[in-house]
Amino acid sequence: QVQLVESGGGSVQAGGSLRLSCAASGYTFSNNCWGWFRQAPGKEREGVAALFVLRNSTYYADAVKGRFTISQDNAENTVYLQMNSLKPEDTAMYYCAVLLRSGVCGLGRELYRSWAWGQGTQVTVSS
Repeated sequence: QVQLVESGGGSVQAGGSLRLSCAASGYTFSNNCWGWFRQAPGKEREGVAALFVLRNSTYYADAVKGRFTISQDNAENTVYLQMNSLKPEDTAMYYCAVLLRSGVCGLGRELYRSWAWGQGTQVTVSS
């Protein structure tokens, strides 16, 4: 059973930085697709960043390109999301996820059913 535990959320002023971590266990991880998603109150969950280990490729939502970086420590089964130049509109619950399908990766809604999700960590950015 996949377990994903996020940490690193908190409150920060606009322009600040946070690094989210996601510790994974209970699954044989190999060339997976890892993702970070977020959901603000009253809004749908949206993809923020994804990392396709098989192809060493990353994908980012337009809203975070150039500010957020997804990375992985394979030895520790840990995935990170470095968030810089944070804006109030980045305020949301952030969720770590691993795609339980092989050979594909991305942030599209067609893959939502195939993700295993963590419980989330709150990020609040004040102006």
